[in-house]
Amino acid sequence: MEIETDVLIIGAGPSGSIAARTIAKEGIDVWIIDKKSEIGTPKRCAEGIVKSTLDELDIKVDERWISRDIRGLHIVSSDNHEVIFDENNFNLPDTAYVLERKVFDKHLVMDAIRYGAKVSLKTHAYDLKRTSDGFIVYAKQWDKDVKIHAHIVIAADGTESTIGKMAGLNTKTQFNNMASCIQYEMVNVKLEYMNHVHIYIGKVAPGGYVWIFPKGDDIANVGLGVLKTHATENAKYYLDNFIKNNSSLKKAQIVEVNVGGDPVGGLVEERVSDNILVVGDAAGYVDPLTGDGIRTAMLSGKYAGIVASKAIKSKDYSSQILSEYYDITDEKIGKEFSKFNKIKEFLLTLDDDSLNKIVSEISKTDMKNADLKTLFKIIIKSSPKSLLKLGKLF
Repeated sequence: MEIETDVLIIGAGPSGSIAARTIAKEGIDVWIIDKKSEIGTPKRCAEGIVKSTLDELDIKVDERWISRDIRGLHIVSSDNHEVIFDENNFNLPDTAYVLERKVFDKHLVMDAIRYGAKVSLKTHAYDLKRTSDGFIVYAKQWDKDVKIHAHIVIAADGTESTIGKMAGLNTKTQFNNMASCIQYEMVNVKLEYMNHVHIYIGKVAPGGYVWIFPKGDDIANVGLGVLKTHATENAKYYLDNFIKNNSSLKKAQIVEVNVGGDPVGGLVEERVSDNILVVGDAAGYVDPLTGDGIRTAMLSGKYAGIVASKAIKSKDYSSQILSEYYDITDEKIGKEFSKFNKIKEFLLTLDDDSLNKIVSEISKTDMKNADLKTLFKIIIKSSPKSLLKLGKLF
């Protein structure tokens, strides 16, 4: 089978779907392929999303893909000092939802289809070759050979991305910036606040943190990410050990297991070339500090869609034209990620005693009108040596 299209998107995750919707709205032929048989599985995240993201990307809220309305955040240190940020003690800039990604991701693809995008599942792209005006992508759909000619390819194929590499781009994440993550969806979770996200820091997850994202009255995503440069054991060891020692999870049972890598080094440099753009996790659109990637992945898809649409209309698919995508994402996302990377580097220098003191001091502080300057003062008060480290970073 042979397919002709203006734009081919490889990967039907949030970044690919938003790119497809953006392009289809312009009346341009766009085709999405995905190797999986079901969109949204397996999930590779804790499923949290800040509410303003939905407005930012013009996504209409649908109750079917909202699992929980989140109203606060708990941060717990290794010595069990706890800080609570909610509407009672902190001016929250926004609140969040915990999604049901298996429904949300399908919703995004269906939205793109309604605007005219075409989608093929169980279609695995295994090779591509340049032509004078684009790429020929070779794929297997079930047991049939498929050849797809496109002027522009958008690589939205996730953390294990191969498409950008096939096109000659260096999209590799360095070993020290790839977090090893594991998550259990659990039932019979007994937290006091089942509408707050809970974060546990310190030795429970070396180089990362443990998260509990509630999805129901007694259901939650419980997971962690660790950096292999800081951890002596694998991620499963740390998660199982945490669960064994957490009273809220004593009777909880696992109903789903998700594992994978999370690139936390910031944006890859080579995310644009002639006839190709790389988006989402494949290009490192993951917050280096928190590991969250849904918002920035979708934004990357939106910007790629805007730039690709202009290129198709002008019939110029060169890197010179497509580099606008690099400029936009560097300005809108890359600069912010650079700051977050510096904060991450600072936090990785702190031992458990330092983290405990910081959390302890915050817990004693009136945070109602706190800002970054307040937090900076607390960190310096808790750990005077931090002044030197922070001074080098900022």
